[in-house]
Amino acid sequence: MNEQQIIAAAKRGDGQAISVLVDRYSERIYNLALRILRNREDAEDILQETFLTVIEKLNTFDGRSSFFTWVYRIGTNASLMKLRRKKMKFAEIPDNPNFENSLEWTFTDSSNDPSSSLENAEVQSVLDEAINELPEIYRTVFILRDLELLSIKETSKILGISEENVKIRLRRARLFLRDKLSDYFSERVVNNE
Repeated sequence: MNEQQIIAAAKRGDGQAISVLVDRYSERIYNLALRILRNREDAEDILQETFLTVIEKLNTFDGRSSFFTWVYRIGTNASLMKLRRKKMKFAEIPDNPNFENSLEWTFTDSSNDPSSSLENAEVQSVLDEAINELPEIYRTVFILRDLELLSIKETSKILGISEENVKIRLRRARLFLRDKLSDYFSERVVNNE
């Protein structure tokens, strides 16, 4: 059965079809929630909440977007609502007139250098901390685009914002992270001198 047939069967209450949909998307929803909330128990709650909502609202899915986009949007919204309920506060990013400048991310593979594994873990920790400090509106876009590797269009649909707004928020997130990581690496250079 193709996905449309599975969805139609699930709308009729076919438990096996519902199970197929849950199996198909649960890992990605869990990983999305984990990246947004940074807590395994919260991610598990969101996974369950997302699919309860999917089952409850399945008859409202009209096919204007892909089923994946629809489920992902439910998972994203549930994660953001949980984040708001926890009243997590993040520092604001000051407006930067140069945010239109695109930023390129370059990652190097140093896995062949055993002496760098400790350093890589430290850098990953600093990066995770910087991502957690991003304001929610920028963090969500960064996670969907740069970590989940969704397209601008998919991110726009999931968040219900324009594609241009996705680009602007992504640039601001990257600028914030660049500044945070620049501070970290500047401190390391000074300490190593």
